[in-house]
Amino acid sequence: MDDKTGGARGAGIYVLATHPNWRESRVNRQLLTAARSVEGVDTQDLYGSYPDYFVDVQAEQARLAAARLVVLMHPIQWYSMPALQKLWLDEVLTWGWAYGQNGQALRGKDLWLVATTGGPEDSYHPRSYNRYFFDAFLPPYEQTAALCGMRFLPPLILHGAHSASQQEVEAHVETFRQRLQSYPHWPELDDLDQCPLCAVPASDRPSGSAAPTEAR
Repeated sequence: MDDKTGGARGAGIYVLATHPNWRESRVNRQLLTAARSVEGVDTQDLYGSYPDYFVDVQAEQARLAAARLVVLMHPIQWYSMPALQKLWLDEVLTWGWAYGQNGQALRGKDLWLVATTGGPEDSYHPRSYNRYFFDAFLPPYEQTAALCGMRFLPPLILHGAHSASQQEVEAHVETFRQRLQSYPHWPELDDLDQCPLCAVPASDRPSGSAAPTEAR
């Protein structure tokens, strides 16, 4: 699937759609179509744009800088994000730009996770096979937002994507579309805390380092 925009690039929302095989996607493909239908939403199909895994860092940073809301949209794979989405984070959210000394390019923006799971919601329970409530898998997303000075918005999750009825899928996609159309006028945003301050001492990174937050 080619990278396209639903409207003028940089109009306020940047949707990063990440799915390794769109042909097998039942829900995320419809979510991407919905995002592209909303005027002013900039959409990016990561696997379509970077099949060789060589991410255009400058282009991605420019699109992030132009956005107020950044949406990570993908299926949950092994309790985390697809491989190319993780690489994108490693390559694009660099020291001195997204976090750390002078890294304030994303401060004050919002980060929203829109994800699907294969297992039903009740499988994310201490007494079921996923062993934890789904919230237990969110801290890496929350802390990524915090380190960059972003607000982490309440995620939009569709559990049991393989078995959900068509009516449930359509309702979920429509909710996503409406949320994009109405941002930032979401009532719950007034009750969310402002972006946290996670100052990283300059001594924690070599001078001029652009490495990810963890050691290579």
